[in-house]
Amino acid sequence: MNAAKKILILIMVLVFLGGLAYALYPTVNGVILTTSAEYVAEVFLNKTEIVQALTPTITDTGIPVETEVPYKDLLDAMEAYNEEIYREEQADLCDAWAYQEPSFDLTEYGIEDGVIGVISIPKLDIEMPIYLGATYDNMAKGAAHLSQTSLPIGGENTNCVIAGHRGWNGADYFRYIDRLEPGDTVTITNLWAELTYTVSETKIIDPNDVDEILILDGKDLLTLLTCHPYGSGGQHRLVVYCEQLF
Repeated sequence: MNAAKKILILIMVLVFLGGLAYALYPTVNGVILTTSAEYVAEVFLNKTEIVQALTPTITDTGIPVETEVPYKDLLDAMEAYNEEIYREEQADLCDAWAYQEPSFDLTEYGIEDGVIGVISIPKLDIEMPIYLGATYDNMAKGAAHLSQTSLPIGGENTNCVIAGHRGWNGADYFRYIDRLEPGDTVTITNLWAELTYTVSETKIIDPNDVDEILILDGKDLLTLLTCHPYGSGGQHRLVVYCEQLF
């Protein structure tokens, strides 16, 4: 075989391998992203088990055990934040920057990875870390809390809005949340508790329709938010409303 044929065969092999790599990239990259998100979520859940074991419980007499709540400064700050945005009627929930700016610098509270909780959706086999602020980087790594909405600790007069990509570089993330139906459950695990919400309704809204994600008096709500339809580049938003009953 002459040199010209060898070069031609080499070029054909390289072209084939390049095409194969291009075709497989979304699948392989999706597996990497999903595995990474699930690992971060598991690390948080393991830490949460330790924290919750140290959190004061109520004795048979109804008197709290006298021990210090772990991360108490952060919990107090989160509760104060939720009360403030409710009192001010979420006046700053007005633009994309408001969504993106993290509510807290978690490193000040000893949390270096930026994870504030984990969202689990059994029906869709989803377990993702929750980051503060719907920034590009946070959305690429998992789910993100929209700033100027209630933080994921539950309570009356709260509506925690969690955003996720409807597919991202091969990872599904929130791609299939349109399959959720009333009665399905979604769990938020923070450092101190596990909160279970029940899906009540889904809706399609415009991207800037802020009124559809506001706190409702007397309710403990969780709202999931993603782009719609799939692959549209964000033409609309799919919203899944969930409620925790007291």
